[in-house]
Amino acid sequence: MSRQDTEARPTRRRHAAAFKRELVEHSLQPGASVSGIALENGVNANVLFRWRREHLRVSTSVRHESTGQAVLLPVNLATSVTPTTQEATTPRSPMPAGVIEIDIGGARVRLRGAVDEGNVRCVLQALRTCA
Repeated sequence: MSRQDTEARPTRRRHAAAFKRELVEHSLQPGASVSGIALENGVNANVLFRWRREHLRVSTSVRHESTGQAVLLPVNLATSVTPTTQEATTPRSPMPAGVIEIDIGGARVRLRGAVDEGNVRCVLQALRTCA
């Protein structure tokens, strides 16, 4: 008997919707271990994570479609405060010096401290023409 004569068995396991729903509900409980729940029930953890994503996506879309309205969030606006003349003239503390590294055509440009924009532009243009 050849392989073609035998009936092919499906390799993918099929799970009942009730089983999936039960596992997803358990996994959504606070403190639940998705991997532990999957292991206890003989399911790959990635499969259970996919079921959770699908469940959350469907339940979110159903929730929004059932209301038929956009979800509005509360917004609080802070009143703007005009600085006094003393606050306006008080120098602010300088920003901490950082480092900028740029790789262009095999060359690395490292900039530390205060950087003059014009000088950086000139250096980058020179490197671009060399590359």
